[in-house]
Amino acid sequence: MDDFSTKDMALMVERWPKYPLAAGLRHTVGLKLDGTVVAVGDNKRGQCDVSGWRDMVAVAAGNVHMATNTGNAHTVGLKSNGTVVAVGWNGHGQCDVSGWQDIAAVAAGWRRTVGIRTDGTVVAAGRNHEGQSQVSDWCEMVAVTAGDWHTAGLKSDGTVAAVGNHRHGQCDVSDWTKIVAVAAGYLHTVGLKSDGTAVAAGLNKHGQCDVNGWSGIVAISAGSYHTIGLKSDGTVVAAGLNKHDQCNVSGWREMVAVAAGCTHTIGLKSDGTVAAVGSNEFGQCDIGDWCDIQLPGHRFQA
Repeated sequence: MDDFSTKDMALMVERWPKYPLAAGLRHTVGLKLDGTVVAVGDNKRGQCDVSGWRDMVAVAAGNVHMATNTGNAHTVGLKSNGTVVAVGWNGHGQCDVSGWQDIAAVAAGWRRTVGIRTDGTVVAAGRNHEGQSQVSDWCEMVAVTAGDWHTAGLKSDGTVAAVGNHRHGQCDVSDWTKIVAVAAGYLHTVGLKSDGTAVAAGLNKHGQCDVNGWSGIVAISAGSYHTIGLKSDGTVVAAGLNKHDQCNVSGWREMVAVAAGCTHTIGLKSDGTVAAVGSNEFGQCDIGDWCDIQLPGHRFQA
């Protein structure tokens, strides 16, 4: 890229929506207006030890895999100066992000962390057994999402790239166009199109890819076996497994952001409060006293 296009790319990445909620397998993270972070849920690996974080502009929570032996997780935070912090399980080096700089967005998956630099290139730390961290050749990216064993990236031209485990067709995104957001779940990938409709690829055993009839969607999130869509009128739709009531969102109103964890779903209201449905076995839905959570588009000023 020449100097002009590099600056243009940086502006595009910076302007891309960054959502202030993150839901993992057993914990939930929220970014507050003052740049601090709150977290609830399982903390056996220190993934909720975020009370000392300051000057944050984005958060991400790893782990969307539904299994009894996958409780380990980590949490990632993006600072206003473009550096990254991480806490929690680091068995695969997924928290080794202290040297990252010029980062504009972050994503956390099962055993790894992914970041977009301001120039549209991508970095990753952590597990790469299935090729899910092979993103060093990606460029002109404006958003990334990390599922369990695959990673998807949204390019500035509205197309999508994906690497990693492809056993269930979750990386069949090469023909997607006019995409404005992507979300990766356990074994499926969802894309939001510029016309407010959605597309999905991958495992559909529980109907998590049954999004073809959606319309008026402005944001999406993918959990382990379910998919959440935020509509332009502030209501929310869901598809997929509802064993833990994680899809019971039809009564939600005035929502401005959503996040799908493994078996729970979080929604941010326009007044900065948060709603939650689904499994609360580890206290991951204990967000009733949260307030002053950043609204999408807010820019924290250090």
